[in-house]
Amino acid sequence: MSGLLALLDDVASIAKVAAASVDDVIGQATKAGAKAAGAVIDDAAVTPKYVHGFDASRELPIVWRIAKGSLFNKLVILLPAALLLSAFAPWAVAPLLMLGGAYLCFEGAEKVYHIFAPHHHEDKATEGDPAHLEEEKVAGAIKTDFILSAEIMTIALAALPDGHIGMKAAALAAAGVGITVLVYGGVAAIVKADDVGVFMSLRGRFAPTRALGRGIVHGMPTFLKALAAVGTAAMIWVGGAIVIHGLEQLGWGWLYHHIHEIAVAAAAAVPQAPGLVDWAVTAALDGLFGLLLGIALIPVAKWIVAPVWGLVSRLKPGTSARG
Repeated sequence: MSGLLALLDDVASIAKVAAASVDDVIGQATKAGAKAAGAVIDDAAVTPKYVHGFDASRELPIVWRIAKGSLFNKLVILLPAALLLSAFAPWAVAPLLMLGGAYLCFEGAEKVYHIFAPHHHEDKATEGDPAHLEEEKVAGAIKTDFILSAEIMTIALAALPDGHIGMKAAALAAAGVGITVLVYGGVAAIVKADDVGVFMSLRGRFAPTRALGRGIVHGMPTFLKALAAVGTAAMIWVGGAIVIHGLEQLGWGWLYHHIHEIAVAAAAAVPQAPGLVDWAVTAALDGLFGLLLGIALIPVAKWIVAPVWGLVSRLKPGTSARG
């Protein structure tokens, strides 16, 4: 009997340790996911466009296919890469974060630029073979997700404390799965909201239900525009903050400390809400820097990166640049 009691006590101790480890993993994953908020919001804002123009019956299957591709990106490709980076080249995390932050600034600034200089393009989802177009849309969405997922996983990796590689792997996996469920669950709700609104407006038993359905239908375009605006602002803010913090880590901390001093002075001037003011001023200045950096990168991307990338993409084994 005493042996059985000792065994049960050992099992209980192991269970406590396991529970504590699970709590640590969840806590670290939550913190890491919160750090990647800007890229997460933009991911949710970008994805609904990939189902635009398709039959309503294909919307959820398309979202599900993109979500599976996103999980593959995060767990099969990016998670091992992040762990190898952490183990063998931790010095590269800050530069890679800065590169990703600069990309976020560029993407956000380009969207702002197109507000003032709109460009028109045809929606290919309205013509051609629907199955082929769906394959193209899903493939394009997964490629875009890979870039955003790489940024999310790198940010999450940088937010994790030093520790056992198994704990890092579990926390990154939990963050990746949680973010994917949050993003694509939200996308699924967004793309089907208008259908729900139509159903409520036509089939609702009560007048308030029908009115709510009509409100959802009429309000979705405005909501999608607002979501896109929030996603753009978050990209610019988070991207600017990443670059500024990375510069400080690399020894060029003048801008980081200058922004901190301005935010502290502003917070002292508003003693009723110093924390809120400190955060708001820091975010605004980070965003302003991110916007300026993104604007500066637009011509670089257009006149240097895009032509070089186009040339490289045309080069295949056994062919020349002339094709």
